[in-house]
Amino acid sequence: MELRHLRYFVAVAEALSFTNAARNLRLAQPSLTRQVRNLEDEIGVRLLDRSNNRVALTEEGHLFLFDARKILTMCAESVTAVQRMKSGGSTQLNIGYVATIHHALLPATLAAFRKLSPGVALNLFDMSSAQQFEALESRKIDLGFVGVTPALSGHGFPSECIAYDTMLVALPAIHPLARLKRIRLLDLADQFFVGMSSKTYPGAREWLIETCQGAGFAARILQEADSESTAIKFVADELGVALMEEQVSALPHDGVVFRSLSPSLRRESTIAWRADNPSKLVKDFVQIAKDLSRSS
Repeated sequence: MELRHLRYFVAVAEALSFTNAARNLRLAQPSLTRQVRNLEDEIGVRLLDRSNNRVALTEEGHLFLFDARKILTMCAESVTAVQRMKSGGSTQLNIGYVATIHHALLPATLAAFRKLSPGVALNLFDMSSAQQFEALESRKIDLGFVGVTPALSGHGFPSECIAYDTMLVALPAIHPLARLKRIRLLDLADQFFVGMSSKTYPGAREWLIETCQGAGFAARILQEADSESTAIKFVADELGVALMEEQVSALPHDGVVFRSLSPSLRRESTIAWRADNPSKLVKDFVQIAKDLSRSS
């Protein structure tokens, strides 16, 4: 059985006339009649009733028509998908992000991208930074809002800074510095720090060390946390202070206060992808994120 047999059968079934179907297909009627007969002979089922000078679908023909249409549609969609892939496109884009700290740029970028490519499915995956790097390696996602730059995490993925996260200091509510509205980073020099684990946020420890060195002291990291919620709990338990994104302050934080830093401290937030991904959709998405970042 060949696809043309299915197309011929569907044409006759829809027209209920070999003459009209042959005209629509621009095919000689005897040839069309023979091809449909060959199909019936091959599957061993009579699909069309040709009695009384008319053409009608048999009960089996009605069932076969439904499946034939479905097969032809699937084949057409498959051809379209590979043609888009050849031209550097795709029918979907898989995106990783961190739900607890993602900024307003993500939904804005999604909305702008949908306007540009309404036929592309956008699949979102809530992942830690480490999970996103692994998913990029295995090609499970096309790009990720990984946060810290891949270079700090030891990965070589190309990336773009698409936002700057304002960093706050999280302190136990009973800490002497908690009475201040703004705190100098140097005021934390004699404090223990709660950092983010490299297992979930690769590069976060390196960023903390570099940031404190830039302020003139060495960070004493007493404890590391696998999540923002755990880091908040460690601060509440007085295991140290933490530098965290402003968005994290929206999480429950009983026993913890967030204070601004003076001067203000901001950290690059990056989006990363594979260098060998030729998809035009990835390039379009990154460009939209960059444009929105510059305009905000």
